[in-house]
Amino acid sequence: MNSGKSIEILKVAHNYKEQGKSVILMTSVLDTRSGKGKISSRIGLSADAIALQHDSNVYDIVKKENTEAACILIDECEFMTKEQVIQATQVVDELGIPVMAFGLKNDFRNELFEGSKYLLLYADKLEEMKTICWFCKKKATMNMRMANGQPVYEGDQIAIGGNEMYYPVCRRHYNHPPMLADK
Repeated sequence: MNSGKSIEILKVAHNYKEQGKSVILMTSVLDTRSGKGKISSRIGLSADAIALQHDSNVYDIVKKENTEAACILIDECEFMTKEQVIQATQVVDELGIPVMAFGLKNDFRNELFEGSKYLLLYADKLEEMKTICWFCKKKATMNMRMANGQPVYEGDQIAIGGNEMYYPVCRRHYNHPPMLADK
């Protein structure tokens, strides 16, 4: 959360397009904060994207859309299925198109998302985007879900929200959160 993943994906897409190269943007159908099939950054930039359903086939989409694309960019990749991650590797290996996937590694319970788990296993390269803890200056490594001003450690893995619902936090503040008034 708050590391600039969406602005980075939009920047990469812009750089490719500025050179006259085509890209395919994808995002999860689950994230509808800015509308279905939209990649939006907190600073106001956005772009249309293909909304991946749970049963969407990434490889088939790329073959249908544009096998000459210079790059495939996937936002909210934590919501991908194992099959979709493997399909993304087929895009790389069989079509020769690089795929860059952006998303969270772990959920608010500090468990891996399915897409993240399989990207950690299958990705050729991993790059961590860092952000700082909501409560201190340390690196944030966890996501804290909030409800009524209090941390939540149980519940459904997926609940879409932004700063009103999730805070990036360090391990210490995940385990011992200060009161919000103390921030």
